[in-house]
Amino acid sequence: MAVRTVAIGPSRCHLGGVDPAKPAPAGVPLPLSERRKEALARLLADEDQIVFRAVRREIVSHGPSVRPWLAGFSLHADPVLRRRALAIVEHFDRLDADIAFNVFCLRHGEELNLEEGCWLLSRSRFPSINVEAYRAMLDGYAADLMGRLDYAGEPESIIATLNACLFAEQGFRGNEEEYYSPDNSYLSRVLDLRTGNPILLCVLYLTLCRRLQLPVAGIGLPGHFLCRFQNARKELFIDAFNKGRLLTKADCVKYLRQAGYEFHEAFLVPASPRRILLRICSNLHQIHQHQGDKAEAERLQGYILALSK
Repeated sequence: MAVRTVAIGPSRCHLGGVDPAKPAPAGVPLPLSERRKEALARLLADEDQIVFRAVRREIVSHGPSVRPWLAGFSLHADPVLRRRALAIVEHFDRLDADIAFNVFCLRHGEELNLEEGCWLLSRSRFPSINVEAYRAMLDGYAADLMGRLDYAGEPESIIATLNACLFAEQGFRGNEEEYYSPDNSYLSRVLDLRTGNPILLCVLYLTLCRRLQLPVAGIGLPGHFLCRFQNARKELFIDAFNKGRLLTKADCVKYLRQAGYEFHEAFLVPASPRRILLRICSNLHQIHQHQGDKAEAERLQGYILALSK
């Protein structure tokens, strides 16, 4: 069988270019000169994928210090150069976010700040998100609810007010059509799209209830996730995936038995914030494994190990 060879002319190899057959040099590379930057920028938009991969490899080998230079191409007229340069910037941003999330997982115990953990997890996938804007959105929901809630009222009335805000007015709903979409597991995307899976819609519920100082906790049933409102008078379970439908303990027992599980009281014990974050990462890991996305699955596996320690 004939082997196709690709010739790289002098304009690619010698004018500040890269030999695509050679890997990036080991060790810490020297700073890029302006002439080298110009040559690499030209080759970064090369249509030859062998050349492009070699150039990308060399640029990445210089580490995060190249970000300001690459970010300068954000308004470049060449769409290929613009897209590839910003993709490398995002690569470094995701590496930073990956380190930040792992450090957070390793430094905090069972009662970690669940909302902060969810923002860090979102940044590991979408590093450029504006977390403060999302926080302000949640603060706005809470401020609106603060003026409408009757804290002395019955739990059903309090939950009905929460449900009206989230599901009727803001339009959040369970994503039944694309249940296994990774977007359902990132809090930023749930707020963007107004859809999510059971655990992330419960996280949304929990973040509001924490702001409102309501006695609501997360309940990790096998195969489903709920919230529980409990005060001195009553205990109610909230199915956020189904627009806040109210359930009793008997309803939860019935669900478990219909799903093929034996009932254990431990199933209705509130999950710690760390366990909730671990379950989110485990769900994402399974999704990416099923989709054959090895790199994302490995990234999530690292988070699972950090949260399991």
